[in-house]
Amino acid sequence: MSNVLDRVSRLIDAGSELFGVIAGWMFFAVGLFVAFEVFMRYALTSPTVWVDEISRIFQVWATFGATAYVLKHRQHIIIDLTFRDIHSLHRRLVETFSLLVIAGFGMIAAKYGWDLWLKSTLAGHTTDSYLAVPKTFTQSAIWVGFGLLALQALAEIYKVWARKANLQRSELGTH
Repeated sequence: MSNVLDRVSRLIDAGSELFGVIAGWMFFAVGLFVAFEVFMRYALTSPTVWVDEISRIFQVWATFGATAYVLKHRQHIIIDLTFRDIHSLHRRLVETFSLLVIAGFGMIAAKYGWDLWLKSTLAGHTTDSYLAVPKTFTQSAIWVGFGLLALQALAEIYKVWARKANLQRSELGTH
C-alpha cells in the first residue's frame, strides 16, 4: 500500500511541478506581451486588440496553476511560533489540520469552478471583448488549479505522516 501511495504522491508532485514551471513561463510571457503593447501603443501609436485578453487568460491560468507548486515547495506563508520541532507529533497534527483545510477548500472551489465552467461552456459564453474568447479558457483554470491544489494537499498529508514532507524548520527572522 505504501508503494502505491508513494507512486501516487510522486505523480501529483510531478503534475504540480509541471504546472508551476508552465505558470512561470506564462508570467514571463505576460511581461513580454505588456512590453510589446507599450511599444505598440506609445512608440507606434498602434495598440493591439489581443494583448489585454491573452494576458488576462495567461495570468488567470498561471495564478491558479501555481498554487499546488507553491504548496509542494512550502513557499507560502508559514507561522510556526509554537511548533518548531518538525518531527514532533504536535507539528504533524497541526500540519495535517492545515493541509486538510487547504484540501477541503480546494475541493469545494474545484467543484463550484467545474459547475461554473460546465454551465458557461454548454451555453457558449464568450468574453465581451473584440476577440470574444470563450470563457471556458479562463473558467477551466479554476477547477483545474484548485483540483490540483487539493490533490497536492492530500499528497502532503501522506508525506507528513510518512516523514517525507518538506517541512522547514524555521528560526527567528528567517521567514
